[in-house]
Amino acid sequence: MSEKAAYRVLLYYQYVTIENPEEFAAQHLKFCKDINLKGRILVAKEGINGTVSGTWEDTETYMTEMKKDPRFATMVFKIDEADQHAFKKMHVRPRKELVTLRLEDDINPHEITGKYLSPREFYEAMQDENTVVLDARNDYEYDLGHFRGAIRPDIETFRELPAWVRANKEKLEGKKILTYCTGGIRCEKFSGWLVKEGFEDVGQLHGGIVTYGKDPEVQGELWDGQCYVFDERIAVPVNRKEHVIVGRDYFDGTPCERYINCANPECNKQILASEENEHKYMRSCSDECRVHPRNLYIKEHNLSPEEVEQRLKALEEETVSVN
Repeated sequence: MSEKAAYRVLLYYQYVTIENPEEFAAQHLKFCKDINLKGRILVAKEGINGTVSGTWEDTETYMTEMKKDPRFATMVFKIDEADQHAFKKMHVRPRKELVTLRLEDDINPHEITGKYLSPREFYEAMQDENTVVLDARNDYEYDLGHFRGAIRPDIETFRELPAWVRANKEKLEGKKILTYCTGGIRCEKFSGWLVKEGFEDVGQLHGGIVTYGKDPEVQGELWDGQCYVFDERIAVPVNRKEHVIVGRDYFDGTPCERYINCANPECNKQILASEENEHKYMRSCSDECRVHPRNLYIKEHNLSPEEVEQRLKALEEETVSVN
């Protein structure tokens, strides 16, 4: 990357009342397109959550214009440099919730939330023996990278997290709970929910993992692997002192930080895999996906039924010889 990259990626959110999300979303989409941004923005009555990419000038225009609106005057933008756009298109969508928890009683972070911890405070609190660190992200995000010793909830989506906590309460009771997510927005609600559930000592990493990685003092220390991001980059580095690979290849368990999507569009599971194994297993997470009639790998590589059969047979023979 050059000394000053041509593009930037902005990550931000603000819990604030937006009276007409549909109307706001339509107007905001036009505004973003007019200044050549690309990205994904969610708008709800409770606020805004977005990631956008653009040139230095265009992202500067966006931040300046947003801060002119009293609702977003205090909004914090997390900024990454990039060599190109991190998205293919620009989407602004109205939603019922900024993060999908679907609670019986919704949490308003302005009324109840966990204690904000700076990167330094979080770093120090992690090393307390009475502390448990709870990852508030999805399983595939954790598998690419996480704080050392953090608990990996067995969940596929954020809305499954409250049920997991209730089922594993004994792991958390009587402990200081630290929770974290990519940019902080999920923890705003989740930490508040933990407090409401009766957990007394709850802290959240203010600004999320991306802020922790950029902090000049902690420099991402005690983070292993990379941070999963929801754009074309897929992963960004966090720990600037040492890089420990924690990701494991889905097929052979070797160290790996390369994500692919299963070639069966009806599955689309994200798996870590080397380029070699992607081709060997036809970018498919299972035998069922390999023989699926809509398998995209087979289509992209123009594999004939005979070639597919040969590859399947080779995999079968290898499995037999190993066992």
